[in-house]
Amino acid sequence: MAGETSCVVLLSGGMDSATLLAKAKRENDKVTALTLNYAQRHKVEIKCAMQIAKHFKVSHKVLDVSNINSLLQGSALTSKDIEVPKGHYEDESMKLTVVPARNTILLSLALGWCITCGFNIVAYAAHAGDHAIYPDCRPAYIEAMQEVFDRAHYWPVKLWVPFMFMNKGDILKEGFKLKVPYEKTWTCYDPQEIVYTDRTEVVACGKCGSCTERLEGFNQNSIVDPIQYVVGSR
Repeated sequence: MAGETSCVVLLSGGMDSATLLAKAKRENDKVTALTLNYAQRHKVEIKCAMQIAKHFKVSHKVLDVSNINSLLQGSALTSKDIEVPKGHYEDESMKLTVVPARNTILLSLALGWCITCGFNIVAYAAHAGDHAIYPDCRPAYIEAMQEVFDRAHYWPVKLWVPFMFMNKGDILKEGFKLKVPYEKTWTCYDPQEIVYTDRTEVVACGKCGSCTERLEGFNQNSIVDPIQYVVGSR
């Protein structure tokens, strides 16, 4: 069909990418989601991604690339011996959560899947809150990756980053309109286990930069975050 838009959404399982999936489904003719397992500390997000894709009734591929973990060391998200820093993203310590070339790798894989599917868009949920810390979320990086996407194959692929200049609160505001099930999303970089007599539950720490920004977004919208945190952490 002439003019048909078809989109691969990089779906981490977090609130940003969940909102992006909802937006992509509303604005494109065809949508599929791609989630990568790179042996991240917060791998609980993969299960959340599966639930979100099921909720929005989109096809979903989970790709295990966990064997690249040894190439992505030096980050608290991939190295077990590095503690996840607490506090806001703008603090110097939050650089410990930068995974070497992660988004370049993820976007390259998404581009390959997009081409294989015969699609023409890759959607990526980078936003303004990430700019202070993550070089691969900044406008200059996105522009450079678009150049790559234009030249990597026989037809150009659009890199769609609709939240580039939005903060977490803005994204949530849009997500509420799209009826995103935020109770199914995962944001925390440092999951905590609560052991009961009959079960073990994984909850968000409430203290890492990712949790801090998520909670600020909900507070900005005067809405209580529906996920469970460590008691007293909010």
